[in-house]
Amino acid sequence: MRLLHAVLMAGLLVGGVSHAQVRGAGATFPSNVYQAWGQGYEAATGKSVVYSPTGSGDGHKKIIAREVDFGGSDVAMSEADLTKHRLLQLPTLVGGMVPVVNIKGVGANALKLNGEVLADIFLGKVLYWNDKAITALNPGLALPKTPIVRVVRSDKSGSSEGFSRYLALRSAAFNDAVGASSLPNWPAQGSALEKGDGNDGVVKLLQQTPGSITYASFDRVVQQRLSSVSLRNGTDTAYVKASEASLRAAVLASGMYKTGNEATSLMNLPSPDAWPITLTTFILIDAEPKTAASAQAVVQFLYWTQLSGDRFLKDSGFTPFPSAIQARFAARLGSVRPKDGGSVSLR
Repeated sequence: MRLLHAVLMAGLLVGGVSHAQVRGAGATFPSNVYQAWGQGYEAATGKSVVYSPTGSGDGHKKIIAREVDFGGSDVAMSEADLTKHRLLQLPTLVGGMVPVVNIKGVGANALKLNGEVLADIFLGKVLYWNDKAITALNPGLALPKTPIVRVVRSDKSGSSEGFSRYLALRSAAFNDAVGASSLPNWPAQGSALEKGDGNDGVVKLLQQTPGSITYASFDRVVQQRLSSVSLRNGTDTAYVKASEASLRAAVLASGMYKTGNEATSLMNLPSPDAWPITLTTFILIDAEPKTAASAQAVVQFLYWTQLSGDRFLKDSGFTPFPSAIQARFAARLGSVRPKDGGSVSLR
């Protein structure tokens, strides 16, 4: 933390303090943490932070229009678009999308799937839980002849983008039929298909629907004790469970850690311990605000999350970045350049 503080001090100048409310909107994936950070920040400073989980697509839209102070997104914006819209993109958390099921008698991590079979399930090709494609991966596990019900997101989301990107990586058939998208065109034929709004919407449908499968953020899996699926790892040598340790293993095996490429994928990496559907979530802020005063509140909040936010991640279903990545994040706050030539302070 001393190193982090030194980097921050070098990157930001000390000026006046703003007491404006910080407003954010976007990705539902990290929303519980962002809201917890907001509550912790207000308790520590008396300054209010409000985050609305409206989806990554809306997060992009609102920050581009400068309707919020920061936009949350699970999809990295391209360098060209960041330049075009004069935005600064900062990685904040590492989480994971996890297949979860509601099958009578099947507990957490008992069901094993590989990417190819999981893709066929979401293509609607596998109709029952005792299909031979599933039982071949699960010898000894009693699976019922219960119809499979696919539950997917109805809204445009980074969670769907990440999950469908993984399926497209593992299955040529899925890549050809659906591909990676924030609003995939899930095949209507085959097994039943239901749609829910947001991470919490699909989890609610899952819990209400016997025989269902969906994809949910790991924090929801932890908090609601959902029956997660074990997945074949990126080396195809073993099955791995979603955990904070397996999310961290993905970061350590990635270009983000090794070369500093913040937008690099953390997915399906050739590490035996890494969770295959690990995702980075990002915050977008105005890189060239009209005035220093207008940027003050959001910069101070983000500074605080890097110094004090890790304590809110214990048992949250997310893992913080290693300190080297946090230091790069903090240093980049200093690249905010107000058009009035003013300085942005830390406190």
